[in-house]
Amino acid sequence: MHETPNVVRTRGYLPHVEGGGYVQHVVFRVLDAMPPESDGVSFDDERARLLAIERWLDTGHGRCPLALEAAADVVVDTLNHFAGARYALHAFVVMPNHVHALVEPFREHALSAIVHSWKSFTAKRINALDGRSGPFWAREWYDRFMRDDAHFHQTMKYIERNPVVAGLCEAPEAWRWSSAARRSAGAR
Repeated sequence: MHETPNVVRTRGYLPHVEGGGYVQHVVFRVLDAMPPESDGVSFDDERARLLAIERWLDTGHGRCPLALEAAADVVVDTLNHFAGARYALHAFVVMPNHVHALVEPFREHALSAIVHSWKSFTAKRINALDGRSGPFWAREWYDRFMRDDAHFHQTMKYIERNPVVAGLCEAPEAWRWSSAARRSAGAR
């Protein structure tokens, strides 16, 4: 793993580490993915807050537009489009109402620009598929840099097991919209 990043950019209410050359776990969600009861809930600590958000997302709240194969395919294709050119994509999963990616931006590409391009392109394409317009993704997104190899491998496992934990499939490689499925298909 790389040195701890020291550049922090804040927008909205979440701080984001910027720059490139280190691995980040990025999570972004569709606009209606959080239940109304999540607004205004306070937590004793950050870990409790993150666990609650995970549970809310994994219950499949909202209209879950990414459960449609064509919409999920748009996201997978978009994540993979600049992999190898602007970033290394180590792992990903497209869930019905959110996306996880374990990505390492190349030094000349800011994480915020990468995530913006993912969200902008996919929002336009999925809205067109769905006959809708307007905002698709929630404004904010979550990111966390990987501190060491153990953190990296733990996060990769977490991302690829997300559909299993949410009850969507029996094994990570069975979820078509994930790096686990891609890796499994390539091994055959």
